[in-house]
Amino acid sequence: GGGGSPYSMKMRAIMRYRRLPFDWVLITPQLRETLKHDGPNVIPILRLPESGELRVDSTPLAYLLEERHAERSILPDDPCHRFLSDLIEDMGDEWLTKMMFHYRWFREEDQVYSSRQIISDNSPGVTGEALERAAEAIRARQVSRMALVGCTPENAHVIEAGYHEVLSILGTFVTRDEYLFGSRPSLGDFGLFGQLQVLASDHTPMLVMRSEAPRVYDWVRRTNDLSGVDGEWRAGIRPAVISLLEYASRTYLPFLAANLAAIEAGDDALTLEIDGAPFSQGVFKYQAKCYDRLKKLRESVTGEPAKRLQEILGDTGCLPYL
Repeated sequence: GGGGSPYSMKMRAIMRYRRLPFDWVLITPQLRETLKHDGPNVIPILRLPESGELRVDSTPLAYLLEERHAERSILPDDPCHRFLSDLIEDMGDEWLTKMMFHYRWFREEDQVYSSRQIISDNSPGVTGEALERAAEAIRARQVSRMALVGCTPENAHVIEAGYHEVLSILGTFVTRDEYLFGSRPSLGDFGLFGQLQVLASDHTPMLVMRSEAPRVYDWVRRTNDLSGVDGEWRAGIRPAVISLLEYASRTYLPFLAANLAAIEAGDDALTLEIDGAPFSQGVFKYQAKCYDRLKKLRESVTGEPAKRLQEILGDTGCLPYL
């Protein structure tokens, strides 16, 4: 994995909390060439100890660990809460990542800091002018991808307003031993954490978090290693979870619906209105798969938990999209 990768930070934190022994190996260009697997060229990559098989994609990896290890699960016992955790995790992975990418590459001072940090991690021994050239190369490549993921000047207001709102919501409850669904962390917590960990270390968003939401900054710092935390699942729903769902119903879920509609229409780009502001970007087939998965997960909740879930999704505005 890599220190600048939110999904690597997410997976490492999950394994630390679950007390699973592992080796943390920083990715390098040379190591990438030797790692042969069937998945996409992304990190983190998990090598299974008994076979050496390589697996990727943090959400399937988290569920793989659930299959292999019963202790210290990050999936809430209540099926209703479990789905809400999945939804929040998916929003972290696919929507808050726009905040991470925007703040990392939108302003020059952040571009300079982030590119040097990434090269410092993945290119051991590179210093001086060689480091500067390598940092400039990755900076140019990542900045060129901003429009592809929707991180444009036109979308900046929606993205930055969302960052401030998420910090405000989390700041209402996070303490040393409090998480979304109790006094133990869920997959939803780790989905948010991965993006927030990077935002808490990159230049501009770190200053925003420290000044506006110092409790969230401390929560992120601690969530990096929760191996000493026990705790219980909470019976009820926190107001902050409701607020996150309401935020999702205004932003991420309409985006998923617009993305799917554009793909089905054969369009290359999507356009919608979020909180009264236009938002547009290219379509993403992977996020259509995420949307389909969320719908199927909701359908899998049955009985009394399904009734509670429908009420919560209806009250928060999420139900029409799911």
